[in-house]
Amino acid sequence: MKNLNVYLNFLKSLTNHIVKIIFLLFFFYGCFFAQTKDTAKGISPNDSVFVMQKSPWGAVLRSALIPGWGQIYNESYIKAPIIWGGIAALVLGWRFYNVRYKTYGNLYSQNLDTRYKTVRDFYHNQRDLISIYIGLVYVLNLVDAYVDAELFDFNVHEDYHTNQTMLGIKFNF
Repeated sequence: MKNLNVYLNFLKSLTNHIVKIIFLLFFFYGCFFAQTKDTAKGISPNDSVFVMQKSPWGAVLRSALIPGWGQIYNESYIKAPIIWGGIAALVLGWRFYNVRYKTYGNLYSQNLDTRYKTVRDFYHNQRDLISIYIGLVYVLNLVDAYVDAELFDFNVHEDYHTNQTMLGIKFNF
């Protein structure tokens, strides 16, 4: 019964943290996208305006729904199978450790042998560690989609007159 109360308190705490993070994301969303009108920037109708071809937040939302979709949106086709393979391998590892954890948990509950408890705790720790890795791969998937969309229009080309590499960067003030 004590473990159930500890688990329920943990779930309450986790829910509170998730709600706080979502609130902060919505709060900072308004800060990041304030004053997006051209008139606020002082751009006249005759000036050329740089328009991004890929939306960074659109790529992040796609990757949040289906990992790898943001990379496909950004035309980085080779990254999506790498993400899928990484997540699949980690999920298989999580399943492997979870099955062993349950097996040794049952053996320990039947025999109360401390060796079974030690092995059970080992598999429990490994399963939890792989859960953290799955979360990290998911977050890195989102970060990669955002950065790749931001740098989609960034080009590096060679100046044919001087044979030197040139960077094409535009700044709007």
